[in-house]
Amino acid sequence: MSTQSPVPGTGTPEHFRRLHPLTPLLRGWGYFAAVVVIIGQNALREPAPIGYYLAGGAAFVVLASLAGAVSWWFTRYGFDGDALRIDSGVLMRRSRRVRMDRLQAVDVNRPLVGRLLGVAELRMEVAGGGKSEAPLKYLSVDDAVRLRAELLARAAGIDAQTPEAPERRIHETPLQMLVWSTILSAGFVSGMLFVLALVVALVLVPSQARFGLMSAMLPGLLATGYALWTQLGQNFGFTLAHSPDGYRIRKGLLDTVHQTVPPGRVQGVLIRQPLLWRIKGWAEVHVDVAGYAGNNSSDSTTTTSTLLPVAPHDEAMAIARQVLEADPADVELRPTPRRARWLRPIQQPRLAYGADDRIVVVRDGRLTRRLTVVPHAKTQSVRVTQGPLQRRLRLASAHVDTTPGPVNAIIRHRPPDEAFRFVEEQTERARLARKQDVREQWMAQHAPRVPLGDTDGDAP
Repeated sequence: MSTQSPVPGTGTPEHFRRLHPLTPLLRGWGYFAAVVVIIGQNALREPAPIGYYLAGGAAFVVLASLAGAVSWWFTRYGFDGDALRIDSGVLMRRSRRVRMDRLQAVDVNRPLVGRLLGVAELRMEVAGGGKSEAPLKYLSVDDAVRLRAELLARAAGIDAQTPEAPERRIHETPLQMLVWSTILSAGFVSGMLFVLALVVALVLVPSQARFGLMSAMLPGLLATGYALWTQLGQNFGFTLAHSPDGYRIRKGLLDTVHQTVPPGRVQGVLIRQPLLWRIKGWAEVHVDVAGYAGNNSSDSTTTTSTLLPVAPHDEAMAIARQVLEADPADVELRPTPRRARWLRPIQQPRLAYGADDRIVVVRDGRLTRRLTVVPHAKTQSVRVTQGPLQRRLRLASAHVDTTPGPVNAIIRHRPPDEAFRFVEEQTERARLARKQDVREQWMAQHAPRVPLGDTDGDAP
């Protein structure tokens, strides 16, 4: 680690560090642009000497620069015992602490402007948190990478001075596969069909009604564009690598994201296979990670929960086995009773579940096939629900609850006695698994060996 890194355990301000000097500029450029627009609009409505507007704009720039510089000066971060402490505020001082035993994942994000200026944003996700806990905007790229390595090392219980762990790339999504997966996605196909129907209608309807139809095309075009951006823009250049500190994800076209998800923090896995993807034999993999689910942004949730945007089904299953350290294919599944057809006429043949000594597996979905896997040690609660129609058919559903996210393990439409028996058994399995689970110290078992003399940790 660099000698500039904070000294752990002191908690004194002289050992703290400040954000990148360009932080005030990056945080304030949006406000500056808004002021320019407002001044321009006023100048068009009420002409006045140009010096009046220039003086007002200059005064705003000076005041905003001073405020940004003062805020930057009073914002500091450093390690204080077993937590990262972040002090901020001028008149109202705030001190936030991110405990290492609550840390779930660390991301290094580089927005387009940040890439041009050589800075990055470091986000920390904590268990039970809402949005990212005290994101550090902005650090130099080298500082962000070093701080991420130290955070992950401390969270894993190894020497904080351990350099960034080496990695082994296990998947890279080809651009051609990414493009075809977008074309075969439900959002893109439905949007194109909607636009095609309106184009045909434009040819058939009278000319005076065409403007209304053209306006109606906008939602379809927006849906198509959103599907394109979600799959192509966010997942461009997607790579997944394995390292002692977890699974590293790199992706993004304009804004790049570098995520590190420790394996011990994964709460559940979902292998999803949309209808049209089955033509190509593709699947996608999503995970639940505590801390990410609290983010209110749906785009952020999609970004942070995706372990594989698209891959051959066998490769997706192989990576799921790595993450879970168990094979879902080895678990014997029990089908649902035939009377469940009255409630799920299409899905009933696919509904099944099973459990072994490590995981519980739930299979469902007919058009979009889903395989949901939850490790016993990550089970937070188990419950039984029964609706009025289920009571008439003598059926019930069992829920295996983990952290909120894309993984939703519901064992649907089982005989009530079987559902209650499963709850009792799963509660006991979860209790025993939590006693034996040592993955919170996952990196200590695989600490990288740094060659002698490599004090910066730059050796491959």
